[in-house]
Amino acid sequence: MPSVHAATPSSPSDVQAPVAAPAAPALQLAQACRALWVATLSLMTAFMQLQAPAHRYLLARRIARNLETLARQECFDAGCRARFARLAPRWHARAQQFAQ
Repeated sequence: MPSVHAATPSSPSDVQAPVAAPAAPALQLAQACRALWVATLSLMTAFMQLQAPAHRYLLARRIARNLETLARQECFDAGCRARFARLAPRWHARAQQFAQ
């Protein structure tokens, strides 16, 4: 009987990546919140670089919605959530400037 350690996969599809243990839900939420914040910063950068009013309108709306979502997340401290909550209406107002 061949040893398990001596066996080599016959094709790349036979190789399986090690499965990581599932992260705790709080850790997963914190990672998702950080990812949403980074994505929101990227949208803000794109907003500043674009000149087309229709694109700026759509970006500002998405930024405002992201900030509203971030303001409700417990993974950020109260001060950070308050800043997100203050920024969301500003981005909604910015979107409305381009809606006309």
